[in-house]
Amino acid sequence: MRRRAFLLAAAGAALVPAAASAAATTEDTKLRAVFDRIFDEVLDDDPETVTALGLDKGARAAAKGKLSDASIQGLDEDKDRTAAHLRLLRTVDRARLSPGEQVNYDAVLFTLAGDEAAGRRYAYGYEGAGEPYVLSQLTGAYQDIPDFLGTQHAIETKADADAYLERLVAFSVVMDQEVQRAQRDRNLGVVPPDFICDRTIAQMTALRASEPGASPLVTQLTEGVKEKGIAGNYAAAAERALTAYVYPALDRQIAAMNGLKAIARPDAGVWKFLGGEGYYRDALRNFTTTELTPREIHQMGLEQARELSARAEVLLAKQGMTQGTVGERIATLFADPTHHYPNTDAGKEKLIADLNAVVAEIRPRLPTMFGKVPKADVEIRRVPKFIEAGAPGGYYNRPSLDGSRPGIYWINLRDSAENPRWTLKTLTYHEAIPGHHLQRSLQIEADQPTLRKLAGFPAFGEGWALYAEQVALEMGEYRDDPLGELGQIQASLFRAARLVVDTGLHEMRWSREKAIATMTSIDGSPTSSAATEIERYCVRPGQACAYMVGKLTWLRLRSEAQKALGPRFDIRQYHDAVLAGGAMPLTVLEGVARRWTASQKA
Repeated sequence: MRRRAFLLAAAGAALVPAAASAAATTEDTKLRAVFDRIFDEVLDDDPETVTALGLDKGARAAAKGKLSDASIQGLDEDKDRTAAHLRLLRTVDRARLSPGEQVNYDAVLFTLAGDEAAGRRYAYGYEGAGEPYVLSQLTGAYQDIPDFLGTQHAIETKADADAYLERLVAFSVVMDQEVQRAQRDRNLGVVPPDFICDRTIAQMTALRASEPGASPLVTQLTEGVKEKGIAGNYAAAAERALTAYVYPALDRQIAAMNGLKAIARPDAGVWKFLGGEGYYRDALRNFTTTELTPREIHQMGLEQARELSARAEVLLAKQGMTQGTVGERIATLFADPTHHYPNTDAGKEKLIADLNAVVAEIRPRLPTMFGKVPKADVEIRRVPKFIEAGAPGGYYNRPSLDGSRPGIYWINLRDSAENPRWTLKTLTYHEAIPGHHLQRSLQIEADQPTLRKLAGFPAFGEGWALYAEQVALEMGEYRDDPLGELGQIQASLFRAARLVVDTGLHEMRWSREKAIATMTSIDGSPTSSAATEIERYCVRPGQACAYMVGKLTWLRLRSEAQKALGPRFDIRQYHDAVLAGGAMPLTVLEGVARRWTASQKA
């Protein structure tokens, strides 16, 4: 997650179409002008987002050959820009805004104020609070750019292919800038844990291991120009760029990481940094969009784990599994090879085909729960092999604004045993429909300002996707599939465990090993996948808490509406209403849901 892209998303949060607001005021017009300015200025500084949104055409065509500045100076400029945007927003008189635009103002203020404050407090990592390490198994250009070039940089013309080559050279520049940042952070005492250094070095080495002609950085380009019939010896040009620029810069990153490894400690949490406890609280606020304390979130996780374990106990007993703890019995199911796809390319192709069938089955039934459904399609793809070792089990990329690229649900198939059949329905409902793809596609397709289409808050989006898993259960998608229903409970146990272990790592000073053991005891996940998850939480403190905090908020707000409206409550209208405002902080969502409920009572 690059912070500039997150800022761009957050700046558009909760924007409501003018027609949906009360009579527009002159201050409303001023606020929209402020949002337009923020949008343009952030795009000016983030060519990757320009490409990802399909806007690298016309006046922004030059962005297609560039990458974002990752230098120390560039980071300082980002912070200055955030502070300027906050001052600009505060020139708007909130009291003179119409009710709908007050929601917009509050949502944007939440992120700008939080990032500006964190920018003053912390010099290390990425802007804001939540990604303290410039280089890790999940952060850094080496991890982002190869995948970005292969999935986001469309090649339709010779100019597109030439821009790809320009970005290869720029890739080397960015990697060297990151080394300078990492060395500066080292002087501030910010060094990744030793096991994170090991994972990062392994991934960098895997990317470096390919002969230039076989590297995905070359083949992605050559396949693209071949498909479009573009003339030119692009293979030779790309190989020269790798040999002269990219690989030497990657070698320098590997050397830098080895230097960090030499002084790294096994301490997993950010508490070890100067001001680290405050950094974690700011990260929790950023990701959960609440004021919950680490101890409150830890207790929430323990309570959810107890409640969900009781539900799992009933289903496990019906399967004749009565011996051992819930976690131990779920672990037995994970390990049972009868539930595994073959760990071969053919087996993994079959797995993806079965996931497509799950999407096809639920798609026509969405209107039973939603008045509006997305037009955009969703594709299911395998996480690229060269990043799968450190990547999460599944994630989602939203469609492009221009409709040229569908939503993409990525699934990590490094080891088929990590994805037994009984877990896959729930993962698919989370990442595709009615989860991320439904929510984010509806947002993009809405007749609203561009900033509104890009809104993004982790607790809103991830909380929705976890809530959507339960919506699928309520739709009857697990009928006659008790193991699939157990998969839904296990997925929620997994998110409850996240609350416990994330706060354990960063607030209670747990070791990596204690966190792994605790996670597996709660949700029964394999040690290998638990280790990957725990290492993720080490480099993105607080992010894992967004899911369950968000889900519980979604469930609580729906329950409040149902209780207040009784038989007048319409789930389709409710879902349309709470999704129509786009992504926003949970504190703002509460007001939106309650105002809708009050309007239905009138």
